[in-house]
Amino acid sequence: MKNVIALVGDYWHSGGMIREALEKAAEAAGGMKLGFTGHGELADRLKERPDAVVLFKQNPLNAPDEPYDPWMSPEIEATIVAYVEGGGRWLALHTGMAGYDKDGAYVKMLRGRFLHHPPMNDVTYIRASDGEEVMTLFDEHYFVEVDEAGTDVFLRSRSADGVSPAGWEHAFGRGRVCCLTPAHAREALLDPKFQALLAERLRLLLA
Repeated sequence: MKNVIALVGDYWHSGGMIREALEKAAEAAGGMKLGFTGHGELADRLKERPDAVVLFKQNPLNAPDEPYDPWMSPEIEATIVAYVEGGGRWLALHTGMAGYDKDGAYVKMLRGRFLHHPPMNDVTYIRASDGEEVMTLFDEHYFVEVDEAGTDVFLRSRSADGVSPAGWEHAFGRGRVCCLTPAHAREALLDPKFQALLAERLRLLLA
């Protein structure tokens, strides 16, 4: 049984709906025990060497009109990078790639980061290998900057606002990193097609 921990919830996204979506996907994926932690406990939890970590939490803890208050200190960032380099698995979901220092070690590990999103609209997600449609969600269309030469883009997104990478993965040291840009709202998180995709990525990350 694989041990997976998740850090979820931020100003824009309720921790409850993310927990619900992750628990459902983990059950469908099978073979894993899913637990949750807070950002203040993450460094200690990483010392326990979980098999994988899921992050669905932006870096700023505060509201947009308040002074910037990030949770990821340089010390936590270094601990995360060392965990993955040493063989850990890391899944960055949606805001798990938002608001982090573009020149920092964490973003360099992800090889991509969130740039912006337009107002919510229908977003179609397409398999990069053959262009086949995976799902269409009413979603925030995340536009991201990705080092495509240094990772494997397996999912792309398309909407009236343009196109962007939407899922990528790569080895990092002895570990592995996966990034997935959907989904924003509870309805999208619990959509059967997104649930199937999330369960698949959890299985592959832990394989």
